Amino acid sequence: MSDNHTHTETPENCTHDCSTCGEACAQHEPESLQQPLRPGSRVDKVIAVVSGKGGVGKSLVTSLLACEMQRRGHQAAVLDADITGPSIPQAFGVHGGAMGGEDFLYANRTRTGIEIMSINLLLPNETDPVVWRGPVIAGAVTQFWTDVQWDNVNYMFVDMPPGTGDVPLTVFQSLPVAGVVVVTSPQELVGMIVDKAVNMADMMHVPVLGIVENMAYYTCPDCGKQHAIFGESHIEAIAAKHGIPNTAKLPIDPATGAFPATIEEQTRQSLTNCKAVLEAAGAAMENVIKTTVFLSDMNNFAAMNGVYATFFEGACPARSAVEVARLPKDALVEIECIAVL
Repeated sequence: MSDNHTHTETPENCTHDCSTCGEACAQHEPESLQQPLRPGSRVDKVIAVVSGKGGVGKSLVTSLLACEMQRRGHQAAVLDADITGPSIPQAFGVHGGAMGGEDFLYANRTRTGIEIMSINLLLPNETDPVVWRGPVIAGAVTQFWTDVQWDNVNYMFVDMPPGTGDVPLTVFQSLPVAGVVVVTSPQELVGMIVDKAVNMADMMHVPVLGIVENMAYYTCPDCGKQHAIFGESHIEAIAAKHGIPNTAKLPIDPATGAFPATIEEQTRQSLTNCKAVLEAAGAAMENVIKTTVFLSDMNNFAAMNGVYATFFEGACPARSAVEVARLPKDALVEIECIAVL
């Protein structure tokens, strides 16, 4: 009879060197493939930002998450693992080569201090294509982790390439990924592709922290009605199916997808977006109990306040106004609302 069963006890002749042992005993644990950081580097948490397909705004969401953590006082970093389609340096307006020594590189920093590393920082020209085979690409991503000097990073966001190929597998195995954020768009076909991304995270025993639906809707500037131009949202159903507790929807500008130019226009757009989200949840601006206004220049407060007052009838909710060094995409204002539903 074949002796292919699993031993529950440690053999008497065990050397405790599992790497040279073929026994399937209780003490035999799979060898970890995680790679160490460079001596002197520190990264507390690694969050992978993934998508099942391209074109859904994954790099945008990665950048926004890093900006938000940096704004909250944490040291953020972005590791651009999308080797053949890098866009993180362009998103932050960072150009020029990375500096370093013979066996290491320094991470570049954005204007607000976010550390980034991308293959585009190592190419002679930003438009040069990267025509490498899978193992070489995966090796480059690993080196971004092991050979780059990361200085006291609290949250590192890894901008993954689309799909479930070599690079995502390398990141999950080589880096201590604490969680995954899945980025999608409101299209029926995307639901199946999101399932693949979530299932891969499950296979790698990495929790999915939330799903972000980008380009979820826009609000008509004429009638104020909300339109789902890329199809109705399925994010709640997908999240419920997989037991994912956190979801978010990102709107688009009705005209260009970009920020309006003036402080008045940006204030109006920001509050219009808040109003649309509340109405989608069956609430209204009257349900808002607290707002936080982030301004890139406090001299814009009066202009912002003139528009702000038109969105609330009677007494306005409690409000904090804060001047910050920089907002995502160099916006002039950002407004957060807390409402009781």
